Amino acid sequence: MSTLQLGLDSFGDITVDDSGQPLAMDEVIRNIIAEAELADRLGLSYFGLGEHHRADFAVSATSTVLSAIAARTQNIHVGSSVTILSSEDPVRVYEQYATIDAISSGRAEVTLGRGSFIESFPLFGYDLNHYDELFEEKLDLFARLLTEDAITWQGTQRAPLFDQQVYPKTASGRLPTWIAIGGSPESVIRAAQYGFPMKLAIIGGALARFRPFVDLYYDTLAQVGHSPQPVAAHSPGYVAETDEKAREEFWPYYREHFGRISLERGWPQVLTPERFDAEIRGGALFVGSPETVAKKLAQDAKTLGLQRFDLKYANGAMPHSLLLKSIELYATEVV
Repeated sequence: MSTLQLGLDSFGDITVDDSGQPLAMDEVIRNIIAEAELADRLGLSYFGLGEHHRADFAVSATSTVLSAIAARTQNIHVGSSVTILSSEDPVRVYEQYATIDAISSGRAEVTLGRGSFIESFPLFGYDLNHYDELFEEKLDLFARLLTEDAITWQGTQRAPLFDQQVYPKTASGRLPTWIAIGGSPESVIRAAQYGFPMKLAIIGGALARFRPFVDLYYDTLAQVGHSPQPVAAHSPGYVAETDEKAREEFWPYYREHFGRISLERGWPQVLTPERFDAEIRGGALFVGSPETVAKKLAQDAKTLGLQRFDLKYANGAMPHSLLLKSIELYATEVV
């Protein structure tokens, strides 16, 4: 595992205490900062936060929480699991993450995506009928901003810019920027055309299914004249001392979380214990002892040619105490 960087992702789920009572959002946010501090002390490479605007997630202002984490850590890179660029102003996103880069002495990253949760669109006044157009246009602007030069730009979704400088500048001269990919070949091609690193969000099924996306990505990079870029993957999981304990502790929280999202989206699947076991054995769930998770991860990382793997360690209402334990085992024994 020494050649593969290991990171963590959280979407800021509302968690419960050890007695099963839901925590207030302010305590959840402070716990997330503590989890990131632990990841830093244990030598993990990356800590990412997702963005949501709903009652079951505490983190809506991702960059604000990441600023606190940046100020309280020393070595770990920090960034967004995904920033829903379609419902953001690219200039403001750039300013926020360039500021985090300054606070962290060059450890900030941003991952841009279209988002599978859509509550931000009506909240901020964007028309979902323009879902694709919003992202394509704003990504074009963001790519221009990364040059850190004065830019002139005009589109249809925001005011034009004329010989505009944007601040602060980063010390390195370019903010590390990834594109999050779900299941769209068009998104893979878009990431390659811009020369951005690619992060595969794989939440179900065998990771090997995404190998054609990796091949398409590198083929497109070569076709447009970009040098090879890193590929990362993000999948859910949980590490405990034994396989049996990991399954027992993870199952009730993941079952509730999966069931709630499935109901919202009209998915026909029901998460049975048999399906849960199948996802652990050959799918996208990295659940088990350190040895089991390390073996599965080594195989999938080789298949996809990954440079980094980010474990979505927070899934549903699992208590902070169990999350800390999982982070420790992941960082000290899976590595």
